Amino acid sequence: MKRWMVLTIVFYLIAFSLGAYAQMAESGFAIERLVIAGGVESREPVDVRDTFPSTTEKVYCFIEARDIKEDTNITVAWSNNGKEVLRTSLPLKKGFRWRTYADKRLYGMKGEWKVDVLDGSGNPVKSITFKVE
Repeated sequence: MKRWMVLTIVFYLIAFSLGAYAQMAESGFAIERLVIAGGVESREPVDVRDTFPSTTEKVYCFIEARDIKEDTNITVAWSNNGKEVLRTSLPLKKGFRWRTYADKRLYGMKGEWKVDVLDGSGNPVKSITFKVE
């Protein structure tokens, strides 16, 4: 039984590593961290959540990219209840690590939200969802 558990854990670690490698090979960078937050202070997200009250004025999509092969631009695409409502372009500079964020005023728009991070060619790299109720 222990052996099966260890093999399962090893399998998932390898699969996760290969997924991150494939993401980096296609886009030229890897997304290390992608969160939705109520704010950003000292270049770090604060009040990270997956559900926000409808009284929330603005939310932030915080992105930490790693192993950036060359200067590039990414796009942050915001969708509410399946309909895209905003696109924001952000630079990523060549290097080991780059942190950035895009913000979105909610205007009380309730429902299911999705944020897609797209590489410079418009290919999806990573997504995150949150709710406004």
